[in-house]
Amino acid sequence: MSFMKKPGLSMPKKRGDIQAVPTNIITGFLGVGKTSAILQLLKNKPSSERWAVLVNEFGEIGVDGSLFEGQHPEEQGVYIREVPGGCMCCAAGLPMQIALNQLLARSKPDRLLIEPTGLGHPIEVLEVLTSDVYQQIIFLQKTVTLVDARKLSDERYTQHQTFNQQIAMADVIIGNKQDLYGQLEQTMLNDYVEQHGQPNVQIEMTEFGKINPSLLIGAASFDAKHEHHHHHSKESKPLLSEAPIPEEGYLKAENQGEGFQSMGWRFAPDNVFDRKKLFALLIGLSIERMKAVFITSDGVFGYNLTEDALTEVELDDCLESRIEIIYREPNEQFESDLMQCIE
Repeated sequence: MSFMKKPGLSMPKKRGDIQAVPTNIITGFLGVGKTSAILQLLKNKPSSERWAVLVNEFGEIGVDGSLFEGQHPEEQGVYIREVPGGCMCCAAGLPMQIALNQLLARSKPDRLLIEPTGLGHPIEVLEVLTSDVYQQIIFLQKTVTLVDARKLSDERYTQHQTFNQQIAMADVIIGNKQDLYGQLEQTMLNDYVEQHGQPNVQIEMTEFGKINPSLLIGAASFDAKHEHHHHHSKESKPLLSEAPIPEEGYLKAENQGEGFQSMGWRFAPDNVFDRKKLFALLIGLSIERMKAVFITSDGVFGYNLTEDALTEVELDDCLESRIEIIYREPNEQFESDLMQCIE
């Protein structure tokens, strides 16, 4: 069965059939800067091209879609589809395939970027993309893995299967956040990639996720079919990223796996947040990761927190406020403090 024969797909004739779409996996562990890197790539997208982004999130709520769309609307030729709730390749790859099919049908892209969650199973995502279903649809080009070289001295990363998978499958390794470390860490990265990466992997250093688009071009070399991994079955459950918000004005969702936990909230659009209180709360968080979009009294803003910094960017718009935090140890006070930021 080919993708083109699946029911429910409308194919505008003016752009022809979807065939051999150049596709890149952009991967890397939590907080390494994958989203920033994709945003930088989208800034350099040829204006005449349509690019699609399939983004996978560990949390149940889904924030990245709003962050992308708030900076790169479809009018600019950028099409976004989210797969929240953990690794998108689980349950025999169905969540990923459904989202990917819908995204391709809607966007008819000149290039497809796929961002698996930093806690997902990148080789299994690759298996889905190289399956017979997508043989004529996807032209898999170079896989790009971002690495923060400082993490190579932390066994929580070097002993983590996903972290090592991301390096093993890469055609290009990007040593991101170069401005925050020195030659010692760069040497450690080179040595680690030599031990765990492919023989001809390319290593580049950068900061703020700035990737030369030319690094995307060229066929992927990693053969997922020679790897033996199993898909982690997952019970079917409603998509909380799309469920109606209850009368109390917000919806809360939790997830856990791979040694981490997530907690997220969606707020009805009429909840307006105090920007100053919100920033003070978010900058004081001591967690692994936080992403959010908020409707505030000063406008719509996106937030991104890693261990290095909290960034705030003004967005064109968003439908509702959303926040997702990822942590190892729970913060029991956070929800109460967050509610106090509502005006």
